[in-house]
Amino acid sequence: MFKAYAVSEPGGKLEPYEYDPGPMGPQDVEIVVEHCGICYSDISMLQNEWGMTQYPFVPGHEIIGTIAGIGDQVQHIRPGQRVGLGWHAGYCMHCHSCMSGDHNLCAHAQGTLIGRHGGFADRVRAQAASVVELPRDLDAQSAGPLFCGGITVFNPLMQFNIKPTARVGVIGIGGLGHLALQFLNAWGCHVTAFTHNESKKDEILKLGAYQVLNSTDSATLEAAAGQFDLILSTVQAGLDWNAYVAMLSPKGRLHFVGATLEPLDIGVFPLILGQRSISGSPVGSPDTIRTMLDFAVQHKIKPVVEYFRFDQANEAIAHLASGKARYRVVLSNSG
Repeated sequence: MFKAYAVSEPGGKLEPYEYDPGPMGPQDVEIVVEHCGICYSDISMLQNEWGMTQYPFVPGHEIIGTIAGIGDQVQHIRPGQRVGLGWHAGYCMHCHSCMSGDHNLCAHAQGTLIGRHGGFADRVRAQAASVVELPRDLDAQSAGPLFCGGITVFNPLMQFNIKPTARVGVIGIGGLGHLALQFLNAWGCHVTAFTHNESKKDEILKLGAYQVLNSTDSATLEAAAGQFDLILSTVQAGLDWNAYVAMLSPKGRLHFVGATLEPLDIGVFPLILGQRSISGSPVGSPDTIRTMLDFAVQHKIKPVVEYFRFDQANEAIAHLASGKARYRVVLSNSG
């Protein structure tokens, strides 16, 4: 029996919960959970905001742990290895996307939280192809957020061949944005942060931004017209997207990694005349995650993390939901 923390209804409190995971699949691995980050997606799933949550529900998809067991067809992972598991816990392994290395785009990918139980637990299972071994020099305690927040902002750098000399803006400096600043700075980009919170300015500059612009000041935004090769939006709120399109250089791109729920009201002529693009992307493939982890080690990139014990999961969820977290929250079995 696996011991976990689960909710039984939308918005409910996490309570101790035990379940039988059943027999080990031939391509599966079992992970002893050491640390598990908390993402806003966990909160959305807890509250069934996306209409796909099945109760009882065990959150957690930024999992760090060690391999305790493997299926009889698993060859590339050994018991005792420390690994990470993110948003996806399995893939079909035969569609065009999987065969091309784009496992994250598999139409039949299995979500770690969707139709199965996540990492707020002592153990979790997943398909071996979806877990990634941690580099030896990566800090395991803080690494969990890299498997969702980190790969979400790193993936566009790989997908769109962002040049080291690019001028890049980041909208929203929170759980995603603070990692984007670090990755982009190490990538070599000239990085600008857009935020409405002036109290974060000194911290934002230390994280890698070259300048900070007030996202609520229309005059400031107008003065930045045509400056950016890429603007990366990490927020869920609806903004004046036409103002951000106006800040793109010719062939510039406004890219969404934050799940903005409102329809985008964007004029077409600025896109056509400047050959500008609007796009979005999910988390990355296991191969891209490996590249990100190696890059993080090489450039000493780490999530800024606040820690809670697993038995403090409700307090941790409330802290994240309040917007006070700086910048990621991790549950830890190590005290």
